[in-house]
Amino acid sequence: MPSALPDGEPVPDDGSLPASALTGSADRPLGFYLHVPYCATRCGYCDFNTYTATELRGTGGVLASRDNYAETLIDEIRLARKVLGDDPRPVRTVFVGGGTPTLLAAGDLVRMLAAIRDEFGLAEDAEVTTEANPESVDPAYLSALREGGFNRVSFGMQSARQHVLKVLDRTHTPGRPEACVAEARAAGFDHVNLDLIYGTPGESDDDWRASLEAALGAGPDHVSAYALIVEEGTQLARRIRRGEVPMTDDDVHADRYLIADSVMAEAGFDWYEVSNWATSEAARCLHNELYWRGADWWGAGPGAHSHVGGVRWWNVKHPGAYAAALAAGKSPGAGRELLSDEDRRVERILLELRLREGVPLALLREEGLAASRRALGEGLLEARPYEEGRAVLTLRGRLLADAVVRDLVD
Repeated sequence: MPSALPDGEPVPDDGSLPASALTGSADRPLGFYLHVPYCATRCGYCDFNTYTATELRGTGGVLASRDNYAETLIDEIRLARKVLGDDPRPVRTVFVGGGTPTLLAAGDLVRMLAAIRDEFGLAEDAEVTTEANPESVDPAYLSALREGGFNRVSFGMQSARQHVLKVLDRTHTPGRPEACVAEARAAGFDHVNLDLIYGTPGESDDDWRASLEAALGAGPDHVSAYALIVEEGTQLARRIRRGEVPMTDDDVHADRYLIADSVMAEAGFDWYEVSNWATSEAARCLHNELYWRGADWWGAGPGAHSHVGGVRWWNVKHPGAYAAALAAGKSPGAGRELLSDEDRRVERILLELRLREGVPLALLREEGLAASRRALGEGLLEARPYEEGRAVLTLRGRLLADAVVRDLVD
């Protein structure tokens, strides 16, 4: 089941923000994340805030229905307009995620985007992305999205091997994600991403190479590759605990990452974030860069998180409770926190170190600077950027990114 929300102070019923949250907002881009919490089935590794029809039955009634979800989410977009007041910023990025957003009708996703356009306006070069399950779209669906203003699509591929997909409880057939890329290109999408997962129990190096080759051969301009994390409470965690499938160790994850980086580089893909590769700067996911650079975004939908000017908040998780709050004219926010200057400094280091451009050494304190010098000596940071005042991970440093960043935030 989905993981728990953090603690925090109450969100005002009207969702209002402290005046300080919009100070200097003109210098920060604004994005929207739209969460669609529905899935046809629950994958064994998933602990996202998603629900199948069976899980929702009897717990939310009509309020939790997919049929009227778009209108409910549009209510929150309108609430965002009220909360942000006369903020003049057009929206720079929109990302529809889930769950499986493409379980909704294409017209629903287009109407959600239109609401953002109507309430805020879209930047001339706005990036508009939706995630998609390969089995939930066809050429007509993709064409409708493109005509409705979407210009980027991200398909969940995970693996090209059937036995790996089976362990993950993925329902699409090998080859379908690659076909989706061709269909998206034919519909007019310039930017297409494929998501991969490595380190699944039972996956071999050859399996992983085959997945990379299949993904790259399909012709996307962006690939994300994530190490499988086995979350407590998931079906996969229970299977591992019962000894039905083996746990993949960290050394295997490291080997798979090295394979990925090598194969991607040979295919003309450059890393720009530890788990993300693109063929050009234009192919990067600008929405994710908003997160990594601490910009402003409004997360609409059950369990969605938002951040504006150092205020972070999160919505109630259940679709029924979410819809009920909005129907009552109230914010669906479950809690929030006001980030201190120190919180924001630490988060900048945590997130920006993962980027190709790295993090300014000026953000580090004395102990963090000492740790950075050790990391440089150990080959974890690149020498030339360091001389220019930035901490940038080497390939070896990317393998140990979590450990490096823990030292630098001291």
